[in-house]
Amino acid sequence: MTQALLSLSRQEALRADLPQVADLLHHRRAGEIDEAVIDDMVSLSWLEWLGGSLQLTTTGVNICRQQQPK
Repeated sequence: MTQALLSLSRQEALRADLPQVADLLHHRRAGEIDEAVIDDMVSLSWLEWLGGSLQLTTTGVNICRQQQPK
């Protein structure tokens, strides 16, 4: 699935969920992340598989930073 196939509302929902996903990854609790969320975030290049581990991409990190209150 590519970014173009995800609706704008789905992308916005994923954007809102990304900080929580990042926190779960930080605490090594990736198993608690819904597989559909993982697939969609990978298709958006916000997450990537590296050596069997799921991690945020640079884009994902930047989006998380945008979500932080100023």
